[in-house]
Amino acid sequence: MLILFDHGTPKGLARALPGHAITTAKSRGWDKLSNGALLNAAEEAAVDLLLTPDRRIRFQQNLAGRKIALVVLTGTTKWSRVRLHLERIAAAVNVATPGSFAEVFIPFE
Repeated sequence: MLILFDHGTPKGLARALPGHAITTAKSRGWDKLSNGALLNAAEEAAVDLLLTPDRRIRFQQNLAGRKIALVVLTGTTKWSRVRLHLERIAAAVNVATPGSFAEVFIPFE
């Protein structure tokens, strides 16, 4: 599965997702795109899943008919906290299907 890390997604998560190809919005030159444009660019580039900390994306975009799966990290994206929940994040990624949406809450403490 080709996974796109949005701006703010901890890069250390890549180690918890073996067997998946990881790319970043920044490396693709997409880090300044609005959410709609980012989703369109990702789908055109055959990205399977967007991993993002942007919890508003679900409400700002019409996700009906999208091919890309979304996994949203809510709570904190501080690495010291995220690394305690790698298995939960990987599980959400591994069960994602085209057009699906999932949230993984990372507690602040």
